[in-house]
Amino acid sequence: MHREGDEAQDDCGSREEWTLLFWTSVAVIVPVVITLWCSTQRSKRRTHMKDFFRKSKHGWHHTDLFTKPTYCCVCSQHILHGAFCDCCGVCADDQCLRRADRSLPCKEIMGPCSPDGAMEHRWVRGNVPLASYCRACKQQCGTQPKLCDFRCVWCQTTVHDDCMDSLVGTDLCDLGEFHSLIIPPHYLLCVNKLRRRQPEEYSKLASSCGSGWTPVLVLANTRSGNNMGEALLGEFRSILNPVQVFDLSELTPSKALQLCTLLPPGSVRVLVCGGDGTVGWVLDAIDTMKLKGQDQFVPRVTILPLGTGNDLSNTLGWGAGYAGEIPVEQVLRNILDAEVVKMDRWKVQVASKVLYFRKPKVLSMNNYFSVGPDALMALNFHTHREKTPSFFSSRIINKAVYFLYGTKDCLVQECKDLDKRIELELDGERVALPSLEGIIVCNIGYWGGGCRLWEGMGDEPCPPTRLDDGLLEVLGVFGSFHCAQIQVKLANPVRLGQAHTVRLVLKSSKMPMQVDGEPWAQGPCTITITHKTQALMLYHSSEQTDDDDDESSSSEAESHTPHDSPRPTGPASARA
Repeated sequence: MHREGDEAQDDCGSREEWTLLFWTSVAVIVPVVITLWCSTQRSKRRTHMKDFFRKSKHGWHHTDLFTKPTYCCVCSQHILHGAFCDCCGVCADDQCLRRADRSLPCKEIMGPCSPDGAMEHRWVRGNVPLASYCRACKQQCGTQPKLCDFRCVWCQTTVHDDCMDSLVGTDLCDLGEFHSLIIPPHYLLCVNKLRRRQPEEYSKLASSCGSGWTPVLVLANTRSGNNMGEALLGEFRSILNPVQVFDLSELTPSKALQLCTLLPPGSVRVLVCGGDGTVGWVLDAIDTMKLKGQDQFVPRVTILPLGTGNDLSNTLGWGAGYAGEIPVEQVLRNILDAEVVKMDRWKVQVASKVLYFRKPKVLSMNNYFSVGPDALMALNFHTHREKTPSFFSSRIINKAVYFLYGTKDCLVQECKDLDKRIELELDGERVALPSLEGIIVCNIGYWGGGCRLWEGMGDEPCPPTRLDDGLLEVLGVFGSFHCAQIQVKLANPVRLGQAHTVRLVLKSSKMPMQVDGEPWAQGPCTITITHKTQALMLYHSSEQTDDDDDESSSSEAESHTPHDSPRPTGPASARA
């Protein structure tokens, strides 16, 4: 009897254990299955939506959570997730999306206007910007918790529902604050109707756009630095004509800049949203325009710095990096106030001594060329970014990785005895080199993510530098630790001289080299750097670009010395 009772008790305990194990497994597996199923469905829905978005005339983007109170423009219900058009601002939930696409028109990039050039407002109802005010009664709009009030997609004017009748037929759209930067829809329609597409015809058409009309094209690299490019594209499309805004991951600069040939000669400005490499890409495309005989259509170039180093942007007064600290409206205002300066561009010719039968590699240089420790850091960074690009999506992470590679080189010293492996000539004269690890050839004032390399600590007099003087500054560094000391103003570089032509001969071994942050490993070769051309850039003079140099900047303003400011004097500088 005892034995039978023990067996029954063991069976009962075993069943309880299996029951507990079963329900534990269910509790773990079911949420995982549900999550995987939801993820699969979401992936299918996004794939389906992507195909739908591609065929739509709207610039739809799907979001899982709107960052402010948002209402569907079709059913008027409050929505937490759905789609929005970054051109016209229409919002819709998933159920109303197709209906919104059919019934609500987007911004028209090309359309008619009245004979005097005036155009009517293009209103979109609801979801007006915060702190916007009615054009008629001057009271705040969008204060009610529902779909209410109207906004013009061109001039950004807002008006209450109740005040709309007072504006109908009496108020015309003037394109708002940035009318001098926007390409009006009627201009493109008139260009499309032209039989003779000549520059003088474009100038005649431009008279209907008002005096001082200088349209801006926005070219954004969505893969640069902190990955803000995509969001910026949407913000610029909402203010400008969508035809003015280009994603460089979808269209090359050469094709985007062909729009300049349909606009009045000398009037166009190009805003490059990206790093120094993106700016170089655009400037190369402008050089291609010159080769095609389109010199008169060459635009002025300005920068919104999204990269890691952004030394060219810093030199031109646009800051060391953009992280959304000022709205895009202020960026456009700064472009309106900018001045035109000329900047030298250089040709770097690399002729290999081993593969002498090959054509020399030819590169364009805007910022600097270097061989040695900073090029080694750039090469290591570039190699690892190619392997895991998703990891290098933050400017802070990128700079931290650079710091780690610099620290490693301080210990290893892979570039030591450079002076024994390389010969340097400045304007044909041989230069005796001290015991160096690196040589840097600079065209601009900033280097290494915000360091004024030629100036150093500022305690020694040095020859002035300019962007348009046709001279390069050649410097030497003793290693990675010396580079770090220069960046924090604890040491001076070895100033080797200034020259119109620089020639370096790498006699033996393989050394890391870079041009404007694009690195490679190079064997024995001859490098020749000569003047190529000049680019027209926009310089922003009203903003301090180096927070650590307030005193020196004030003394610059007093003395107007050109060595720290890229703004040339005389005829090279003009109001944009």
